[in-house]
Amino acid sequence: MPSLNVPFTEEELEGVRAAAAAEGKSLKQYLHDLGVREMQRKQFITGASAWAERLRDEFDAAFPDEVPPAERPSGTAAA
Repeated sequence: MPSLNVPFTEEELEGVRAAAAAEGKSLKQYLHDLGVREMQRKQFITGASAWAERLRDEFDAAFPDEVPPAERPSGTAAA
């Protein structure tokens, strides 16, 4: 299995060790989980953004007062 050597300053390493201990994990497991969580977070944001974009027109039609002024059709004002 591939692995990494990651350099930390003493202060950084102390903080990371404290964070790992607070979660009841080894330093190795904590750093692994941190990387995996970040990857999953990015995937979630990408999916949520795509979902919101697909529903934008429907939302704008249902809630015209919520459409930013710059994006409203010409001559349309908020109620």
